[in-house]
Amino acid sequence: MTRRPPGQPGGTGGDEFARVEALAGLAREVDGLRRGLEALVGTPTRVDDLARTVAQLADAVAAVPARPGPTVASSWLAAPTDSEALAALLGELCRWLYAVFLRYPDGVAVLPECWLWHPDVVEELLWLMHAWRAAYEGRGASVQLAGDWHDRQRPGVVRRLKTSVASCSRERHQTRPGWNSAPLGATPVPGADAATSIAWWWAAARDDAPPEPAAEDTNRPNGAGISTAMNGTGGREGLAR
Repeated sequence: MTRRPPGQPGGTGGDEFARVEALAGLAREVDGLRRGLEALVGTPTRVDDLARTVAQLADAVAAVPARPGPTVASSWLAAPTDSEALAALLGELCRWLYAVFLRYPDGVAVLPECWLWHPDVVEELLWLMHAWRAAYEGRGASVQLAGDWHDRQRPGVVRRLKTSVASCSRERHQTRPGWNSAPLGATPVPGADAATSIAWWWAAARDDAPPEPAAEDTNRPNGAGISTAMNGTGGREGLAR
């Protein structure tokens, strides 16, 4: 067999170089694969750690109390024309006034006997009642809300009532003489005996003049019917007396 001179094409030197280059390329590919595998070695552990973190976050979120929705207050000015519902709403308001609002001397001083004849006053007292319940009884009840009710909301309502109706009386809504005797014991809700007739008027004819207040029964102690309604013994019938 004829041997070719070194350096000529087809010589063994070229074959050896090609093999070296091929091996070097293969080595580079293997090294790249090794590096890729090393990067993946810790992946299962990191995935497990991430899953634990997500589970812990889910538990933490579940432990946080749901934020309550806004407290919805009943409106007297925009109330539906349902006399029974309105009478129930006024009965609820009267009970709250008796239990809370009229425990404050300035509340007693500014709430006139004719407050039911003033729709704006009823509206003020309704939202104040709902604000009190949100502060003390709602899902989001807090010391901060209670403090705001005492420091800002209740005094604000008292100030507005003092300006608008504190000097008013049932006599100004009627032509017959009223009454002058002071209530005994706990201060009754003034005029609550008219809640049913006011409810019927507001439900059916709120754009007309309100019903004329009835003359006070001089044979009945002032507030007797109101006390019955406030104690819950008469329900709507107590308010109707």
